[in-house]
Amino acid sequence: VCSSFATGPRQYDGTFYEFRTYYLKPSKMNAFMENLKKTIHLRTAHSELVGFWSVEFGSRMNKVFHIWKYDNFAHRAEVRKALANCKEWQEQSIIPNLAHIDKQETEITYLIPWSKLEKPPKEGVYELAVFQMKPGGPALWGDAFKRAINAHVNLGYTKVVGVFHTEYGELNRVHVLWWNESADSRAAGRHKSHEDPRVVAAVRESVNYLVSQQNMLLIPTSFSPLK
Repeated sequence: VCSSFATGPRQYDGTFYEFRTYYLKPSKMNAFMENLKKTIHLRTAHSELVGFWSVEFGSRMNKVFHIWKYDNFAHRAEVRKALANCKEWQEQSIIPNLAHIDKQETEITYLIPWSKLEKPPKEGVYELAVFQMKPGGPALWGDAFKRAINAHVNLGYTKVVGVFHTEYGELNRVHVLWWNESADSRAAGRHKSHEDPRVVAAVRESVNYLVSQQNMLLIPTSFSPLK
């Protein structure tokens, strides 16, 4: 197929990130978190946990969001099989916690080719911004979207942890994981960026390819690698 028909740079690296969202029963949120704090080491013995957060603003309450890294799909299959056969994990975490969960969702994502996973300079809060883009892939919206992201970062208004593109789940969806020192510093940076003509110009170009967007403020748990 002629390269002019491609939807973006080819994904050569098999590494992907699984986004998991759990909706918890309101009366069971604390019990779920306390159990996981004690048992998460049984899970991370099998694959890498990137981050684990509770949702503070922007979505349903009593909700947690976590990201897991895998080398490829065979690696994930091996991990899932090992976890199913791990008696400690099943008895100490899965069985007691299932009663605390209302609903589970999962998405498989890749990092956008021009993005890499960054580690924040210190503890803070996170914002997951989700952009539903017009069909066509990064070949259509990638350059404009990159300029909008870089305008915020390069001018010091916020820091980006990673930019992800959904492979399984709601297609044509881009997730941007931002870091800020606090919710107030995030608000201050956002207000300033809205008055910066360089940011405004980049964002206006990018929104030509945008269908909808939403965001959540995330608070890292005590056992989250990303603090």
